[in-house]
Amino acid sequence: MRAPALPFPLDERRRPARVVAGIDEAGLGPLLGPLTIGYSAFRVPDPDIDLWRALDVDPAPAPRDGADRMLVADSKIVFARTPRGEARLETVALAFLALRASSRRPPASARELLAGAPLDPEPWAVHLAPSLPFRVDLAELDRRIAALAAAAARTGVEPCSAGVRVLPVGELNASFARTDNKSRSHWDFSAAILRDLWRRYAAEGLDLLVDRHGGRMRYEALLRETFPEARIERISEERPRSEYAVIERNRDATPRWMRIAFAERAEGASMAVALASCLAKYTREVCMHAFNEYFRKLDPSLRPTAGYVSDGRRWLTDAARAIGRSGVAHSDLVRAR
Repeated sequence: MRAPALPFPLDERRRPARVVAGIDEAGLGPLLGPLTIGYSAFRVPDPDIDLWRALDVDPAPAPRDGADRMLVADSKIVFARTPRGEARLETVALAFLALRASSRRPPASARELLAGAPLDPEPWAVHLAPSLPFRVDLAELDRRIAALAAAAARTGVEPCSAGVRVLPVGELNASFARTDNKSRSHWDFSAAILRDLWRRYAAEGLDLLVDRHGGRMRYEALLRETFPEARIERISEERPRSEYAVIERNRDATPRWMRIAFAERAEGASMAVALASCLAKYTREVCMHAFNEYFRKLDPSLRPTAGYVSDGRRWLTDAARAIGRSGVAHSDLVRAR
């Protein structure tokens, strides 16, 4: 039985959060390959802390003669399909994933990176890279990890969670068939991450920013559905940003609360969102590397694809013979939406 509604004055909505977190995705629009949803969370000494400054990383590309610092920004800024751009993205993803682990060790293989992802039925999964990194020298990566760890210790920032949820094409298409709505499917996929962050950190106070895609402005009904045990209060609903408070209070447990906002270009306002963007993009790139390798084995003349619509159509034409040999069903290869 839900606890009765309790007053939640504006000043309490602004109480300091102990944990700040962000969510972003990569691959919502392509024709081929998985959707990946990244997330990160940091326990902070001050909710207004600038994580870029605290961890000594850059939110934008530095001048050519600038300091040798890691770039943590929207993955579209960090990544380019060049050796330098690939190394830059890989450095961010693997260094921060190492920082969340007590061993300070990054994932050593694609399987380790994707632990828990439902990829075994995917035929291309046999070609997941047996070792990582692809582009970055291990000694350089270790140096970056040590610098991040030192900055975190110095400023009292604790990286407490980072990861990616991977949704293969077959799972995406099954959801699209159920919901008949791409936006609703995207929410359903993200809701599992929202629930996990709420479960783990809301007792400390959680400030969560989600990069907003599409034209949706109103999330109150979706939040009520996702958090039936809590009370949802709307703080604001405006075109660039919609913000809500999620509160659960009862006599027998620690009160839990979360401030959650959905904002356009959130990766420019939050390092946690920018990192989530990089994690999602890197994971998708690792998956697409295996995808291309699988089909290249069936037809060595095939040019690889990133899976986006125009090049995805080119690839489907070029790969017709290889697809036939593979026996992969259309619904497990090409997105319906």
